[in-house]
Amino acid sequence: MQSVAPDLRTFAPAHLDGAVALSRAAGWPHRREDWALVLSLSAGRVALLNGRVVGTAMTTTFGEAAAVNMVIVDEAMRGRGLGRRLMEAALAAADGRACRLVATEDGLPLYEKLGFRAAGEILQHQGTAVADVAPGLREIAWEGAPVAALAGLDREACGMDRTALLARLAAEGRVAVLRRGGAAAGFAVLRPFGRGEVVGPVVAETPEAARALIGFAMAARPGAFLRVDTPAGSGLGPWLAACGLARVGGGIAMRRDGARPPGAEPSGAGPSGAGPAGPPAGPSAPPAGRALTFALASQALG
Repeated sequence: MQSVAPDLRTFAPAHLDGAVALSRAAGWPHRREDWALVLSLSAGRVALLNGRVVGTAMTTTFGEAAAVNMVIVDEAMRGRGLGRRLMEAALAAADGRACRLVATEDGLPLYEKLGFRAAGEILQHQGTAVADVAPGLREIAWEGAPVAALAGLDREACGMDRTALLARLAAEGRVAVLRRGGAAAGFAVLRPFGRGEVVGPVVAETPEAARALIGFAMAARPGAFLRVDTPAGSGLGPWLAACGLARVGGGIAMRRDGARPPGAEPSGAGPSGAGPAGPPAGPSAPPAGRALTFALASQALG
């Protein structure tokens, strides 16, 4: 058994190739560009053993909240406490902020010990759209990068200030905007990711508007491999499957209150209250006039 503990270092661009190899071994689709985007917005830690990347974790701050993401441990190093070391470093980087993450079943026990609570399910849908998807609403059009207006809608939907993230996504992809009376009432981002392209985030006031925005993006990319990560409560899952984007997995959205000491055991049962630390559950009947998140930018970034 390996007796030397890996060193934890600051995640630097020089570690990207090792991180890509680690994520590919874990079955993740992320390209080097996908890792680089998250790193550019985050504080990261990397575990090195004899110069090889054997673990990663990142913390992306969004105003008063933070996302813990890209948490991977080399299969040969699991069960030795490395995941906890990386998570504690990631939580320290959050500096007392409320945190969120999307977990696998394997990661649940550790995250619960660190104070996270389940807050909903994220459904991953992907494939090639085969249905005759029409845009649906004439008020939707591709626009340049109206980040200031969209950041307000996004903040209303998720409770986080993701202006910097939206600017990066708009620069790397295309933004479809739904306007009502000249004002932005919803938007969807289409950009390269993994095996193809991802549609997200998608922010709208109703499921009908969200479907129209996603349909608009689908119609622009016939034959392309697309991915959508949607909260289970959004009600979009059956529609996405009917459009040819099959459900292939997902994760558990989790939240952790701010200022909880690292290592604190959970103090009660059930999910914590809704707040800026996690993706919304996506109610199937949202109140009129309120923006909600119907698809994530990614499971890493919410």
